[in-house]
Amino acid sequence: MTITAELIMIPIPAIGHLPPVIEFSKRLISQTNRLSVTIVLIRTPYAPEIESFSDSLAASCDPDRIKFIRVSGPNIPPLESIKSAHTFFPQFLDSQKNAVREALLADRAKQSGSSVSTVVVGVVADILTTAVVEEVGRELEAPTYLFFPSCGAVLSMLLSFPAEFQPAVAAGDPDGEIFFPGFASHVPHRMLPATILEEEGYAALNEHVGRFREVKGILLNSYEELEAHAVESLVGNSLLPPVFCVGPVLDLKGQGKLGRTSSSIEKIMTWLDDQPRDSVVFMCFGSVGSFSDAQLKEIAIGLELAEDRRFLWVMRESPPKEGFGMPKDYIAYSESALAGRLGEGFLERTEGRGMVCGWVPQAAVLAHEAVGGFVSHCGWNSTLESLWHGVPVLAWPMYGEQQMNAFYLVTELGLAVEMRADYRMEEGKVVKGEEVARKMELLMDGEGEVRRKVKEMSKAARRAVVEGGSSFDAYGGFVDLVMKNKPID
Repeated sequence: MTITAELIMIPIPAIGHLPPVIEFSKRLISQTNRLSVTIVLIRTPYAPEIESFSDSLAASCDPDRIKFIRVSGPNIPPLESIKSAHTFFPQFLDSQKNAVREALLADRAKQSGSSVSTVVVGVVADILTTAVVEEVGRELEAPTYLFFPSCGAVLSMLLSFPAEFQPAVAAGDPDGEIFFPGFASHVPHRMLPATILEEEGYAALNEHVGRFREVKGILLNSYEELEAHAVESLVGNSLLPPVFCVGPVLDLKGQGKLGRTSSSIEKIMTWLDDQPRDSVVFMCFGSVGSFSDAQLKEIAIGLELAEDRRFLWVMRESPPKEGFGMPKDYIAYSESALAGRLGEGFLERTEGRGMVCGWVPQAAVLAHEAVGGFVSHCGWNSTLESLWHGVPVLAWPMYGEQQMNAFYLVTELGLAVEMRADYRMEEGKVVKGEEVARKMELLMDGEGEVRRKVKEMSKAARRAVVEGGSSFDAYGGFVDLVMKNKPID
């Protein structure tokens, strides 16, 4: 019987989390023949579009080296039982633990009569699947690891909260500051993720973070050249597991598809083809980001004030305020459909120099030579994509850890222009059109320091992932650790 080594990945079923996990798996098997990968896709009824999105990603993988197990367990918590958005995924994933465990055990049982048998040498968690992975690892007698999809500075933050930290106190003192080893300067409380400023959310997150310290190794979607200070604070900490910088891990081919036809994408790319080099401001705010009608109108005003600027604006409709849901594309991006949100005649007055649309293949847009600036929510995937393609960012965070990312990019790394680093989608504050126009001009400054630094970091990112680069070498180090911790011979 031939025995091979298998690594199991259990990501969060979310649009921002699936692509880096799957791309990491592809890169891992391309650099070693010592491992195969099984990825567990947990189905969620709350966002059915994620199912087709994950299937489109899975279709791009080599089925002989990367296997997918789809899980849809019973006992899904009803929406009314979920008290806040910050505890949604912990509650949902906790309800799926048994289903994941049983699906993996059933898969193991199938192999009992086969001529080729795999030994599970590790189970890899995403940031919020640690409880599931802990249980599966114990059942399969396999070491556990963590794939951390955000930056090293945020990982350092999560691992170093002082014991005396009180969410309510920090929430009531937004201008107060806190120090984390991964940051060179103190961080204002108002930049902390919203979940950390709520007692229940902070407690739920701490449960997962406590498990981070128990894993045998941490995979960080970043690169040493980008985060020298933060990485040093992690690698130099003997109380933490080994940390491997394996980024940037990106879906550069845009293989995840989300609700747009090929004809509409072709129309967008053809429009970009007709624009001058570095002339277009690309505006996109993530799979969950959306604005109030009042803010949409101010953005439209800003775009009209910046009358020399071309723009491609990805605008999505907010979900209902009651319950949970994802933003979705508008039925039509036309004057009649959007006049109430953008102001009468906006699309007519900006025709030729701008386009308003729904979901786009973001990496392909950022790679286009016409794009000269990116107004972004500062999700880490988007940040890495912008740096890879050398496109400077105007930081307009929305949710999650994005305020921390924005603060980090602007204040510490000098790789972004700030719109409002402490902006939170749920607070409903409105940035005026005049400020939008002014900040866009700063973003598009062709001789600016931010643009120069971003171009340099683009080169560093590409060096990191090729043979001999820091991230390339980290893959080998991780594989060696995995095989050492659970040898198959």
